[in-house]
Amino acid sequence: MAIFAISDLHLSFNGNKPMDVFGSRWEKYEERMQENWNKVVTNDDLVVIPGDISWAMYLQETEADFAYIHSLNGQKLLLRGNHDYWWTTLNKMEEFVREKGFSTIHFLKNSGFLWEETAICGTRGWSIAHGGSSEEDKKIYERERQRMILSLEDARRLPAKEILAAFHFPPVENFGISNGFLDILHNYEVKKCVFGHLHGEAHRNAPQGIQDGIRLRLVSCDYLDFMPICIKK
Repeated sequence: MAIFAISDLHLSFNGNKPMDVFGSRWEKYEERMQENWNKVVTNDDLVVIPGDISWAMYLQETEADFAYIHSLNGQKLLLRGNHDYWWTTLNKMEEFVREKGFSTIHFLKNSGFLWEETAICGTRGWSIAHGGSSEEDKKIYERERQRMILSLEDARRLPAKEILAAFHFPPVENFGISNGFLDILHNYEVKKCVFGHLHGEAHRNAPQGIQDGIRLRLVSCDYLDFMPICIKK
């Protein structure tokens, strides 16, 4: 009943946006990821997927990508990334996977999710470059802070011994500069946090390790060499 994490699957089984245009390491990555995934994840485990899941523009276009995810071992908990344009209301997404028989797929949206004694919360997050943010960026950032609080409040109501946080964007800016998300996690005594979004050269500056008492982990699939990482045994 372990918890794993891997983000930024960037699936496109409808053929609209193959990822190998971003380099040879993305060639046939879906096959390698499937093999790696099923080696380490069992059907008794949970995999948290913090965003950038499918290149589909509309929910109905995700069917082939969701079928791939559903076929992988374990239960999967999805949260929104900045490229998940198909993301819609929780009711619509839950109805869609129910109608398609994708019973292993679940969503985090202003909510908590209980897995044994761990409550999982999360939101997309946002990046606000200090001194260079647009007014729209600031509005999105404030909405994401409120969404994380809603998710944490819901997680707090669950019968859990700890809370695990997930973001798509890193919860701090480059070089460890606080953007306010870690302060929220502190208020809810969160000790572990995973995030994605960063690729290629950006891996070098990823804020990882212990920051202000919270363990941060980058889980972008190319950073993990397309192997889900265990974050809770």
